[in-house]
Amino acid sequence: MFDFNPVYLFYMLVGVSAMMFAEGVYLLFYNKASYRKNINRRLKVMDAKTDRESVLVQLRRERGLTSGGDYRLPLINLNQLLLQSGVSIGFGRLILFILIGMAAAFAGTMVFDHSLKHALLATLFSWLVLPILVLKFLRSRRQKKFGAQFADGIDIIVRSLRAGHPVPVAISMVAHEMADPIGSEFGIVVDEITYGADLETAMRNLYFRVGGDDLPLFVTAIAIQGSTGGNLGEILENLSAVIRQRFKMRRKIRALAAEGRASALILSSLPILMFAVIQFMVPDFYASVWHDSLTKVALAAAGGWMGIGNFIMYRMVNFRI
Repeated sequence: MFDFNPVYLFYMLVGVSAMMFAEGVYLLFYNKASYRKNINRRLKVMDAKTDRESVLVQLRRERGLTSGGDYRLPLINLNQLLLQSGVSIGFGRLILFILIGMAAAFAGTMVFDHSLKHALLATLFSWLVLPILVLKFLRSRRQKKFGAQFADGIDIIVRSLRAGHPVPVAISMVAHEMADPIGSEFGIVVDEITYGADLETAMRNLYFRVGGDDLPLFVTAIAIQGSTGGNLGEILENLSAVIRQRFKMRRKIRALAAEGRASALILSSLPILMFAVIQFMVPDFYASVWHDSLTKVALAAAGGWMGIGNFIMYRMVNFRI
């Protein structure tokens, strides 16, 4: 039914064979130890530095802390937001990126709008509002990833405790076996205990670096066991089951609310998309009313009303468990 040249099949098989041969050579000479050093950021830094104290200092400074673990900025809320977001580029690069964003916002607004007032407002937004929104988004994403790993990390600690290891060694198992963010965070806990901090203080520092809803339960369990005693393995096993059930409930709620979120997204984006399509196909359609002050007021009111509706729908499907 169709004319197929067998030469093409031969060339294809030769290419597949070459790719498989290259993969075999790569796996044959690939160093597994180097893979282990790339599991998380802390192990990667330890691969280049042998001094554990210098590793701890570098990880703290990357996260916006001093070498002693204190906040570097006088604005505690901003420093805590930067710390919990997991940004490790340092203050210098962060300020540089903010300045680049301000310059891009000013130049882009001047090119497309030719209004100095709007350009200054866009620059002010890029300076004050946009970095905070980005950091909050990164913090939320990091906390969700940490929460998804947390139950598995607790299970590793429980198995290590049942094998007879002390608590710091059990925590170090998490630091060596799991990826970021939980791997490096528990590794910092181990390093802080090694250099003089008690277990409860190191755990509270972990909560300050990560935040979230499930971590206070873990910190409280460690603190109570350290002061009153008890079977920590059994306590953490029950805590792991509770965290898994909460995580399962969050996923179930997200699945049940998927239709509502999709409807809200479609209904919210439809007016904007239709406006863009009409503006592209018929550029003069809104020309007679575009520069009218009443039009701007109506658009601002419609956008605000739409934002209120979206916020109400967001709060209906997003709540703490």
